[in-house]
Amino acid sequence: MRGSVVSVSGATSLLLGLVASVTAGGGHVAVIGHPRLGVLAAVEMGAQLERLALIPDPGADPVEIAAVLLDGMDLVVLGLGGASVAPSRARAVVARARSKGSTLVVTDGHWDGAEMRLEARVHGYAGLGNGSQDRGCGRLRSLSLAVCARGRSFQPRTTRLDVRSAQGRVEWVSTPEPVASLEAAPFPEPVEVVGL
Repeated sequence: MRGSVVSVSGATSLLLGLVASVTAGGGHVAVIGHPRLGVLAAVEMGAQLERLALIPDPGADPVEIAAVLLDGMDLVVLGLGGASVAPSRARAVVARARSKGSTLVVTDGHWDGAEMRLEARVHGYAGLGNGSQDRGCGRLRSLSLAVCARGRSFQPRTTRLDVRSAQGRVEWVSTPEPVASLEAAPFPEPVEVVGL
């Protein structure tokens, strides 16, 4: 969704997959305020490091840095560190993203005006303890994420993404049917926190 703002929360694998997808497709990504981002995991998912800029400690005004980087990046990931961005400031940055055709992904905080909210939860694992009497032994072969998408223009949807190793690379497989157990216990609504 070029020219939009998306809020992402929950399992970091989804965020890493977005970074990998954009850079592998020839786009440029800046990641702001994520000092513990799993760069190796992103590379294993297909991320191209030469197309990735990391700003782990953006200082006092990470929103301003993100606004500037929207001018030249296809995707800007902004970690808010639990802060909330004032609605008037959020509108100005949203307008800039639209005018530049860039996408802003906001994590770890509250952003008014996000067009879509994605939340990912680990739904299951495969490989640990398989064929063994000793549970917890073995090698993790795949991870299943339950992803809930909410937006202004569509009803909430929940689906499953399986992340697994295939020929030395990580591949994502979407399961089109909804995850029934998560629909029975819906994802919580985002909460507002104090901040920027």
